[in-house]
Amino acid sequence: QVQLVESGGGLVQAGGSLRLSCTASGRTFSTHAMGWFRQAPGKERDFVAAVRRSSTYYTDSVKGRFTISRDNAKNMVYLQMNSLKPEDTAAYYCAASTIFYVSDSNYFTADRYDYWGQGTQVTVSS
Repeated sequence: QVQLVESGGGLVQAGGSLRLSCTASGRTFSTHAMGWFRQAPGKERDFVAAVRRSSTYYTDSVKGRFTISRDNAKNMVYLQMNSLKPEDTAAYYCAASTIFYVSDSNYFTADRYDYWGQGTQVTVSS
């Protein structure tokens, strides 16, 4: 059974940092795309970042502040979040895609992912 488990969320002041971790079990995702999405109350689940092999992608609002990385040996993916802002407050979800798309832009969309974690809450106070 495939599982993705996020950790590392919490409450932080604006300007602070958090590192989210996602541990995958049940299969390896080393050659697949993995992503982070976030969802604020009353809003849709939005793309934050993705990594496929050595390529990384970010939504514009987090570029220069967030960094996605992966450790294939541990079957884990991370999201380092620096210079956090109150608007970054949301539940953050890890996702994995088992489908290979020609265009990596497909991985900016939630419905391209097959597996999801349960989410971890990030709250940034002003």
